[in-house]
Amino acid sequence: MPTVPSPVQTILDTIGNTPMVKINRMAQDIPGEVWAKVEYFNPGHSTKDRMALKMVEEAEKDGRLQPGGTIIECTSGNTGMGLALAAVVKGYRLICTMSDKQSKEKMDVLRALGAEIYVCPTHVSPDHPDSYYSVARRLNGEIPHSFFPNQYDNLDNRDAHYESTGPEIWEQTQGRITHFVVGVGTGGTISGVAKYLKEKNPKIQIWGIDTYGSVFKKYHETGVFDENEIYGYITEGIGEDILPKNVDFSLIDAFEKVTDKDGALATRELARKEGLLLGYSSGSAFQGLRQLKHLLGPNSVTVVLFHDHGSRYVGKVFNDDWMRERGFLQEPIHTAGDAVSTQSHLPLVSIATEEPLSNAIVLLKKYGISQLPVRDVTGYIGVVDESCLLIALSQGKGLDALIRSVMKAPLKIVSASTPLAEVISRIGKEENAVLVETKEHTFRILTKHDMLLATSLPL
Repeated sequence: MPTVPSPVQTILDTIGNTPMVKINRMAQDIPGEVWAKVEYFNPGHSTKDRMALKMVEEAEKDGRLQPGGTIIECTSGNTGMGLALAAVVKGYRLICTMSDKQSKEKMDVLRALGAEIYVCPTHVSPDHPDSYYSVARRLNGEIPHSFFPNQYDNLDNRDAHYESTGPEIWEQTQGRITHFVVGVGTGGTISGVAKYLKEKNPKIQIWGIDTYGSVFKKYHETGVFDENEIYGYITEGIGEDILPKNVDFSLIDAFEKVTDKDGALATRELARKEGLLLGYSSGSAFQGLRQLKHLLGPNSVTVVLFHDHGSRYVGKVFNDDWMRERGFLQEPIHTAGDAVSTQSHLPLVSIATEEPLSNAIVLLKKYGISQLPVRDVTGYIGVVDESCLLIALSQGKGLDALIRSVMKAPLKIVSASTPLAEVISRIGKEENAVLVETKEHTFRILTKHDMLLATSLPL
């Protein structure tokens, strides 16, 4: 019989003591045993609950956080969730700054717990005044009696994992662990766990999983902070464009980079093959292990830490349309019909020959498109796009000029069964799209942009 948990005083008392789950189907070709430390069993559904509570309690002890004060933190969502639970129970106000690439679900959950959210641009440097780091620091300076935990440089972060996560993993594997694999963001989890495990057995290998667009791997291998390594990426929760003080590179034996696509696909695979509905970075962590499996032996005992729950990514990684838009789904696109299949529920936006030019501008703006097929009673006889409309205006034609006086030659019409490669070869240099006639004798527009997205998948 499993042990029945004892009653607790608050939800904060349920943090930690998360289960270890064996990976079965997805580990068949990985040498040795593979176990997952499933951190979404924490009440805030992520490993960040541990360090969030630790940072708050240490600040309470030394007076940095006073009763009724305000906690302000820059977060990708999970640390914010842990802080939100602490704020609710202990009576603090919470303000979170987040980058605009974070999922809507994360922001909605934080607001549900009373947090105030400031959304900041992703594609700015860390020291830019609009970055989520800078906004948090600014608010901390402006709001009296506020506490800025700064999870990146606050060493209470890694101490939390040294005191709890590391000992749990050692005990759950009965000291047999040989490899620990985890995604690296602030560095608290990997450094705290690594410090504990290496004190127990210095031979244990610590592998950090990084993402393309982050500086960690190259810095670990060369000691060079290369700004050329930094660029935007989609993966959430791992990788950085700074070097947090919590990352102790001396404790990490290797870094491995995982692409946005491979991490997303592994996340979905873990749900379907292991029943583990996990966050994006968990898939990246497992994919990193796959890429390093040649370094394992038959007696290896590997623990992968799965950071958070997949409920925060249902609009992203677990959304087929989101995956298709980024070329991540391995779906064969052979024909023009395949390429426009996602438009089946949408009407074709077009314009009549006798409408004014102003109507075309309204439609382009309303639907966020760049061209409109032109129709009359006989069918589609032309097209207007941004370039011909601008030329017409520059030539002195007014907004009341009729579409038939500015339209260009009609788009080529292809059948839905036309091979996509043939469509690409037939489209002219001056043409930006074709019309695809479906089996139901309706039409869909297939743009060059659509073709480019389609060709990122197997043809």
